[in-house]
Amino acid sequence: MSVEAGYNQWAATYDEVANPTRDLEKVACEVMLQDRAHGAVLELGGGTGKNTSWVAERCERLVSADLSREMQAVARAKVTAANVEFLIGDVRQSWQFGTGFDLITCSLILEHVGDLGHVFNEAAEALKPGGLFYVCELHPFKQYAGSKARFDSEGGEKVLECYRHHVTDYTKAAVAAGFAIEDISEWFDGSDRAGLPRLISFLFRNKE
Repeated sequence: MSVEAGYNQWAATYDEVANPTRDLEKVACEVMLQDRAHGAVLELGGGTGKNTSWVAERCERLVSADLSREMQAVARAKVTAANVEFLIGDVRQSWQFGTGFDLITCSLILEHVGDLGHVFNEAAEALKPGGLFYVCELHPFKQYAGSKARFDSEGGEKVLECYRHHVTDYTKAAVAAGFAIEDISEWFDGSDRAGLPRLISFLFRNKE
């Protein structure tokens, strides 16, 4: 199922059904960015506004972008902060989100992107020198075990178009675009490190 069609359909129930991946990413975002969300921020994959209000409270200006109009419609109804601007856009295409950002956040969308290099190159251009790029995605170990973005609907289970990325796919794409790696963290259900990590997060710093 195409990414745009899938998320447009998923939007009606996305906030209502249990979703440990969604909920754990919110925790990861708040831990990783608690002292780093300031100035001008670009939020990629803003979705239904899971992180939008939290980030907006900590920065001067927030541009929240998403591919799905239906997902973003939910966010627009929830988030009314004056410093938030909503845009529809596809990170797989040439970016039209603006430049001069201090921070870019990218949450749970790169499994739907085949060309990571394009995203990192565009992020480097959109960030200020020395700006930060936060990425949090489904851990490759979970992908190896068969996990991917999917949801239940009246017509049955819907599985979205996904790509499997290895840890080095992220790091090599980042370094090739001029980023330095500042942090790599793994996130476990219930902090139980005996099981497979659910998420992996990265913090990259743009070249000066």
